[in-house]
Amino acid sequence: MVVSNALLCDINGEKRCDIRIEDGIITEIGEGLKCGELVDAKGAYFLPQLIDTNVRLQDGVLNAKNIKATAQEALRGGIGHIVLNADSTPAIDNEVVLEFAQNSLHQLSGAKVDVMLGTLQEDATLSNIAILLKRGAIAPYMSTTAKNNLAIKIAEYVQMYKVTLFCKAEDNSLINSGVMLEGDVSSKLGLAGIPDLSEVLHVSRMIELARHFKIKILFKSIASPRSIALIDKAKKEGVDVSCEVSIHHLLHSDKACDNFNTTAKLSPPLASENDVALLQEALKNKEIDCLTTLHQPNSPVNKEVAFFDAHYGCEGLDNALCLYYTKLVRSGLISMSELVRLTVQNPAKAIRLERGEFKVGQRVDALLFDPKIPASIQNQNSLYHNEDLEGKVLMSFQGENITRF
Repeated sequence: MVVSNALLCDINGEKRCDIRIEDGIITEIGEGLKCGELVDAKGAYFLPQLIDTNVRLQDGVLNAKNIKATAQEALRGGIGHIVLNADSTPAIDNEVVLEFAQNSLHQLSGAKVDVMLGTLQEDATLSNIAILLKRGAIAPYMSTTAKNNLAIKIAEYVQMYKVTLFCKAEDNSLINSGVMLEGDVSSKLGLAGIPDLSEVLHVSRMIELARHFKIKILFKSIASPRSIALIDKAKKEGVDVSCEVSIHHLLHSDKACDNFNTTAKLSPPLASENDVALLQEALKNKEIDCLTTLHQPNSPVNKEVAFFDAHYGCEGLDNALCLYYTKLVRSGLISMSELVRLTVQNPAKAIRLERGEFKVGQRVDALLFDPKIPASIQNQNSLYHNEDLEGKVLMSFQGENITRF
């Protein structure tokens, strides 16, 4: 097969070319390539498949049906590899649940699915981290609600197995009493707020653990510009830390919670308008390392209730690439090549993979994306319901498996 007239884009930039694919391998990149099976891209982007390492299942329930649906939804949105968060029901914190989850991954159609492991069990004791890593969990996940003695033990395991610690910075005493960012909007709505110090304090603490133990930490779904500044400073000092931010936190402020809009109830909570502007500035300055859709779908029974009682989360997988393209690339915030760095290369590094660059001889994990085709989001569980976007995923290439949409 030859994909002709494509705009190939990876971390090195963009170029017009043809791509020859044989038995799931890229065998030639050039111009004027001929083949009996020709796919005319008509100027569409030929991109690496996106990776999202912060995905949850419907209502947080871990079962084969939900995994299958999520994998298919991700591929439609241009995401070829997802990592399921460990805080599911049941939580992925023991061998039985891990094996159950892995059995559900067999013969999946859609995106490749991996799972992270929960380092803390429900009774706040350590899970068997070593066994779970040896049996295929991709990375350990930790909330900073863990006490210092446990955090140190987790860091020692991370150091021993040379994996990335996925860390959510939050303060247990503060998140339990609040439901959105503490500020003018929460006061107006009469809702208990969570101060951004909940995150910032624990980012500082975990940076010092990373510095001491020389381990790699990816801070998950950061919402405070101050946290990003601390992480960026630590990176410049040689500490192996990085940060992930969701597309929602880059585009929406806590004002989205007006009228008790439960779709905007996210964890971490949406930031203030001023902080959203600072997050966008951090994105332009390349201080943010990874992007996520922070996909966390909920049934109406968990969302169409009072704001205080509503579950956290909104949906984002199905339209991921057209959302990234329209809101970040088309708007001029970042280039398409930078988007590949944020959604492919860096998330891949966090799970010990190399992605984001097309080379002859490598397996093809790519997609065709036409930015000229209009898209409209009709999903009440999305913060972008009724919005018109740009772009559509036309084809997905996963080795020898080709999917047309």
